[in-house]
Amino acid sequence: MPPLGNEYAAEQLKNAGNKCFKSGDYEGAEGLYSQAVQKNSANPLLFTNRANARLKLEKWEGVIDDCIRSIELLKENMKAFFYLAQAQLAINHPNEALSSALMAYELCTNSAQQTSNAATISALVLKCKKAKWDIRERERVRRRADLLSELESMLETKYKADMDDIEARIETSATTPRIEAQEEKQELKTEFEKKRDDLRTAFAISDPDHLQKRDVPDYLVDGITFEIMHDPVVTKSGRSYERATLIEHLKRSPTDPLTREPLFINDLRRNLALKEACEEFMTANSGWVYDW
Repeated sequence: MPPLGNEYAAEQLKNAGNKCFKSGDYEGAEGLYSQAVQKNSANPLLFTNRANARLKLEKWEGVIDDCIRSIELLKENMKAFFYLAQAQLAINHPNEALSSALMAYELCTNSAQQTSNAATISALVLKCKKAKWDIRERERVRRRADLLSELESMLETKYKADMDDIEARIETSATTPRIEAQEEKQELKTEFEKKRDDLRTAFAISDPDHLQKRDVPDYLVDGITFEIMHDPVVTKSGRSYERATLIEHLKRSPTDPLTREPLFINDLRRNLALKEACEEFMTANSGWVYDW
């Protein structure tokens, strides 16, 4: 246990960091949170605060380190898992990111940390799953086309080299503001993704049976299991879920998974139009859709 004086000082530094964060001064917030951690390293919330500031600064490894330290201090730590998933996804580790995001979602929906975070975390889970799927799809397509694989590798190599160059300039030059560098990195990412997608489209047109990108529309995916629905029902809030999954949820907690408002089995209504869309999609893509 840190001395009481240190706890008080850490709290004051945290509050000052919060003010910097709210004003958009993420560098200042990170520095103040770091000072707070030095005063009281037993407080898991200080690490999640700093992780959030580092997320804004795209300091991914620092985010991961902070989140792991925070989770070591507090196991049921929704924010830490949520921030951890975002950083893991940013460094292209979708398997780990999906696991972290699912843990955040479970803590959000099954504990006192529920509130309005469920929709945001649900969207992150789906994003992680799609990123994991995209890697599998990329490898599948590459195995079908050696030339495409070679050209994509060249694009990725140049993209990573350009991103590393920006990071090096940030570290060695005081004249390159991090915000300006982040904008430059976003432009590079957008340009890279466009070139990659244009390349894939060209190859897909030449061999549509094997090279067309396969994907599942978000509206067909259940917001609890994140699998394709078979028998969707709609809640009073207008969100649809797989019937069996939602009923199991309501047996444990008679509340809407997202809004947390009271919800009972009798409130559910079949979503016939969505059920038809799910059936059509499953029939048209039965050769691969069960692997999603």
